[in-house]
Amino acid sequence: MTDAFSEHLAALYGCRACPNVFGQPVTGAVPGAKVMLVGQAPGPHEVEDRRPFAYTAGRRLFGWFEQFGVDESDFRSGIHMCAVIRCFPGRNPKGGGDRVPGPIEIANCGKHLDRELQLLRPKLVIAVGTLAAQELIGKSELRSIVGPLHRAERAGVKFDVVVLPHPSGRSTWLNDRKNRALLGRALDRITSHAAWRTTFRQKRRA
Repeated sequence: MTDAFSEHLAALYGCRACPNVFGQPVTGAVPGAKVMLVGQAPGPHEVEDRRPFAYTAGRRLFGWFEQFGVDESDFRSGIHMCAVIRCFPGRNPKGGGDRVPGPIEIANCGKHLDRELQLLRPKLVIAVGTLAAQELIGKSELRSIVGPLHRAERAGVKFDVVVLPHPSGRSTWLNDRKNRALLGRALDRITSHAAWRTTFRQKRRA
């Protein structure tokens, strides 16, 4: 791990910029990763376990990649996992799951995401859910963005983006057969990408 990456993680984990979030920042840091995953925000289980996608949504997410020979342990050790904001935003006071992060929270934590992009310079970023997609490619309508390979630039870094629907059990998006086909196309895009193939070829040689 480089000094710059270590210093970034120290600043990230010490960040307390947002007064209305809960717990400490969560990130699945992988120094030198050329593939990043960006979600929306950790939930209460992620804050407790200190790692992203630690509960039912994670099981579904990792299950999508097992068919390609990459299990949860491989995924976590090869891919830098982060989110639009790194702290649990709390429950939606009106019900229906977790609160969507606000613009100030997104901006505060966006500085951490920008720094990680600059330090890692990933070739592929996996955007999970509509908020991550909006932040990375400026679009959030899943039917039009899940499946294709997008080219993006942020913080002076250019990279490819593939969008996945959020694997939350609350989501009904994948109940539609056409949407499941789009997910299949997106997974093929990810697992055929040179950065993905290089990441897991190197791991198998190690």
